[in-house]
Amino acid sequence: MNKTALITGASNGIGYELAKVHASKGDNLVLVARNKSKLDELKSELEDKYKISALTIEKDLSIQGAAKEVYEELKDKSIKIDYLVNNAGFGDFGLFAESDWNKQEKMINLNILALAHFTRLFLPGMISRRSGKILNLASTASFQPGPTMSVYFATKAFVLSFSEAVNNEVKEFGITVTALCPGATLSGFQSAAAMEGSKLLDRKNIPSSREVAEYGYRAMMQGRAVAIHGFRNTLLANSVRFAPRSLVVKMARKVQEKKY
Repeated sequence: MNKTALITGASNGIGYELAKVHASKGDNLVLVARNKSKLDELKSELEDKYKISALTIEKDLSIQGAAKEVYEELKDKSIKIDYLVNNAGFGDFGLFAESDWNKQEKMINLNILALAHFTRLFLPGMISRRSGKILNLASTASFQPGPTMSVYFATKAFVLSFSEAVNNEVKEFGITVTALCPGATLSGFQSAAAMEGSKLLDRKNIPSSREVAEYGYRAMMQGRAVAIHGFRNTLLANSVRFAPRSLVVKMARKVQEKKY
């Protein structure tokens, strides 16, 4: 019997590629995002190619209560979720004192509240079945403060800490929670966060969304608690533990700031 994966933020980037990876493994899909037309295009493509079934749900998860609405719709349709992929999220570039508070609030709602609420809603069913896996999109930003992207880095620190803690709580039931921590990735994230001029994007060989998605899928299936994509990112994420906090913040600012 096919398993079912719920993927948020499935209309582009890593979420879009994760949907393709799951479909290629024979999983049915529940695809959630704001852009219904993109979701429906993806649904048609994957159903035709892999002979799976996909349900698309148009939902702005930055609105409080949206996660519960998705949960109730699936409950009404008697759809159980075997793999929960909390991928949806966005960032914002600039000084916090000059930021648009409405955007910061939506970021917190999406990156933290929706992710935590989905996890709380679907975990009891997984526990009762003693089966299930959760993949939460964290970031290499999870490991240090991030001047010029202060709220985004803080939300990703939450995702990492939350995922590790819940993973510890549920592993006795045969369930795993994986925090996927990619670094800079070729996706629509940078444009949405107004990061085009950031020094962070000067790196060569920035991985594609597909590469990160495939790595994240493998890490989830292996039940890894924390999965940092790439040797360089792993080295940098772990090195901050041994440096003075004041230096870590200064270095993060230097890497993040714009070139002009």
